[in-house]
Amino acid sequence: MKPLSRAALLIAAVAMLALLARTLPGPRTIDDAFITFRYSRSIVEGAGFVYNPGVQTLGTTTPLYTLLMAAFGAAFGTGADSFPWYALTANALADAATAALLLLIVKRLTGNAWAGALLGALWALSPVSVTFAVGGMETSLAILWLVAATYMHIAGRPVWTGAFIGLGYLTRIDSLLWIAPLLLWQLGEALNLPPANLRSAVPAPHGEVSGWRAVWRTWLAAALVALPWTLFAWAYFGSPVPNSVGAKTVAYALPPGSAFLRLLQFYPIPFSEYDLFGAAGALAGLALYLPLTLVGLLFTARRLPRLLPFLFYPWLYMAAFSIANPLIFRWYIAPPLPALMVGVLAGVWALVDAAQAARPGWKIAPAGLAALALLWGATSLSGWTLHPDHGFDRPAPKMAWHLIELHYRQMAETLVNDYGVTPQTRVAAGDIGAVGYFSRAYIVDTVGLVTPEMSAYYPADPALIPEGQNYAIPPQLILDTRPDFLVTMEAFVRLGLARDSRFQAEYALVAEIPTDFYGTGMRLYQRVP
Repeated sequence: MKPLSRAALLIAAVAMLALLARTLPGPRTIDDAFITFRYSRSIVEGAGFVYNPGVQTLGTTTPLYTLLMAAFGAAFGTGADSFPWYALTANALADAATAALLLLIVKRLTGNAWAGALLGALWALSPVSVTFAVGGMETSLAILWLVAATYMHIAGRPVWTGAFIGLGYLTRIDSLLWIAPLLLWQLGEALNLPPANLRSAVPAPHGEVSGWRAVWRTWLAAALVALPWTLFAWAYFGSPVPNSVGAKTVAYALPPGSAFLRLLQFYPIPFSEYDLFGAAGALAGLALYLPLTLVGLLFTARRLPRLLPFLFYPWLYMAAFSIANPLIFRWYIAPPLPALMVGVLAGVWALVDAAQAARPGWKIAPAGLAALALLWGATSLSGWTLHPDHGFDRPAPKMAWHLIELHYRQMAETLVNDYGVTPQTRVAAGDIGAVGYFSRAYIVDTVGLVTPEMSAYYPADPALIPEGQNYAIPPQLILDTRPDFLVTMEAFVRLGLARDSRFQAEYALVAEIPTDFYGTGMRLYQRVP
């Protein structure tokens, strides 16, 4: 038997590291993931692609992931704790593949397998990457399609490029932000337009397809993957665009520029520098990484120009979200992270490569890689904790916080066990994931993700929103819909429902879990007969 090459051993090592880093913490599921799980369970149980029975609204942002979880449920069962493990399994495998592909991309760019292994390992250990993998979100799958499409584009494999583009679109609609530059670059190559006509210093792989043949093959493959769902969504939901996109836009009150500032907090710390060095690490990243990224872009333009759309993507992502200015949820910071990492490493490698050429007798490259491994490895691991203060007592990223989801589950179980809630009981909630999944009640979604008619009550009166918060439940929404129960954080009702005499006459506070986030507690109200 032929022995495995060094590259193959390194690929196996980073993939195993990614699997271990995600299996070790166990599921720490984020509330939005439970929305997807409830859709998946409804499919398996025969209710259709719905959240509430009989209501055909696309309230999940990830149809492909929903169907994947449904496939797991059909094969292995739909127990309450099953779907978080299904999601962790799928995400761990996706991140293992991403780590391996990042190794191959960086190896092709730098010519050094160890540089590729370093980046693959950093992605495997990244607290951001691990948090949303164990959090049950579709982020890992969305990033896999981005990295896989990039690798196939570099390798001149247009059919596979198109297939991964289609899968990316089906996983998250904002994948269009990386799909567009990749397709435009490919079109520029066919038209021989600058800068797409740059010649790579790395020899083209055997069997590469380019020019117009690559364009039409990519588009055809992408259409074959994406078109069936798009047609189904038009017929079933009325649109392939998730209703949650528009609902979040009107429900949350955000000052101008908040999305830009939120992203700006994370872009300078791709290797979790803040966790080890605090604000100094973020400031150093802001000062050093942007110049390094620019150097990396120039290096990539000479060495592997087809990688440039991938490196442009984080900045297009930042621009698009800054202009739209939505509420930036934690998992929104993950998709641009691999490209940010590659851009910084490319800049460092360009300097190392130049220094090595000037001093060929010195071992600059190995020493540089060792120093980076120590520095970035230490910052990445500093984002972990051995003993989280809630959930499983197992090593996990510090940012894998899900205490609010544990409280919502407790409220859902209280509804079922103490108040006899059934699928016909109408329960209102602002965060509908865990409450809806574990209670199985008919949910009146006060944000409007799965109940689009609620968007008519927004934007809410700014006087209802406490300082430091971005959301409040409009009192008229509850008074009009008259749900049997309301589960809410205290801050969401402090200046509105909690002071409304009509609400106080119709509803009684029957349970509360004290908290130090989103107000003073999580509350359960019951409508008085």
